[in-house]
Amino acid sequence: MAIARGAVRLVAVLLLATSLPGRAAFPVDGDAAGQSASNPSAPRDIGEWIQRMQGAWCQRSYSGTFVVLASSGAMASSRISHVCDGARQIERVEALSGTPRTIFRRNEEVRTFLPQSKTVRLNTRDASSLFPQWREVRGAALSRFYVARPLGQERVAGYMADVVWLQPLDMLRFGYRLWSERETGLVLKLQTIGSEGRVLEQVAFSELDLKSPVQADQLERLMDTTAGYRVVASTVVKTTARAEGWTLRQPVAGFVPVSCYRRSPGATNAAHGVLQCTYSDGLATVSLFIQPFDPQHHSVATQMTGMGATQMLTQRLAPDVWLTAVGEVPLQTLQLFASQLERLR
Repeated sequence: MAIARGAVRLVAVLLLATSLPGRAAFPVDGDAAGQSASNPSAPRDIGEWIQRMQGAWCQRSYSGTFVVLASSGAMASSRISHVCDGARQIERVEALSGTPRTIFRRNEEVRTFLPQSKTVRLNTRDASSLFPQWREVRGAALSRFYVARPLGQERVAGYMADVVWLQPLDMLRFGYRLWSERETGLVLKLQTIGSEGRVLEQVAFSELDLKSPVQADQLERLMDTTAGYRVVASTVVKTTARAEGWTLRQPVAGFVPVSCYRRSPGATNAAHGVLQCTYSDGLATVSLFIQPFDPQHHSVATQMTGMGATQMLTQRLAPDVWLTAVGEVPLQTLQLFASQLERLR
């Protein structure tokens, strides 16, 4: 399961923005930005690095194959086609290992085709699940929690790349080593680094075409062809943690709320579904899933598991409440979130 999440996560470093194409996620000084653009070797701060990589995703069409490798040795690969067409962005991600599946995304709309069960699942984009997705996070202060350290240049998938280490400044988050294509800024490879310098997970293109002939209309036709499939749509209601009766007693340093949805697998009983509240520091993301406790499916004991960069904590939060905390962060960060979560009513 974790490696399957990781396979879609390489897409999710490429999906660096959720704002409109071309919108900067992290403000940078105008003179500094101009110097970096005219002189690729000029030093960049962390905001400039992220802005450059976001711009590459928003403005480039490409296709290729990427591989995800977890520290456990588990490996998965997928093929991606990503097309920019004005304000419309469309992509197709086909799993080449594991359970057959193809994921299409058109802006915020996601359709997952499962050929074995002849099922199409409809949803909006989940920021935490789709080459890790670093998006605009209002209120996040990256420079307080990370520092960018250039490491030179290397060749990846036939392209020269700038290598940079986004080093965390505390123990609540992992670090990242990034390979950013020299001409475009596109992320070609990413390693998630644990506290002892161990690579927890690596996602990288094995082959890449930056002049992809794939057209947006072609991908859109494939995405809209659901004949012969059973279409399953989740009911998703946008809300806030406070409106649902929950809050954090104390914020977890650097993490700010970015979204909250109540999800139900069917068209009814949305009020009794799963509440998903997502927090981010601008790089790392934590999702808290809150749902009614079910003794037939939930354990009484707290459980903590991890595979690669993805960590998970599950526990009974109250006699009638079950919490699942998931994120690409150390387990102690998930424990801190769980300890600070408080019921208002």
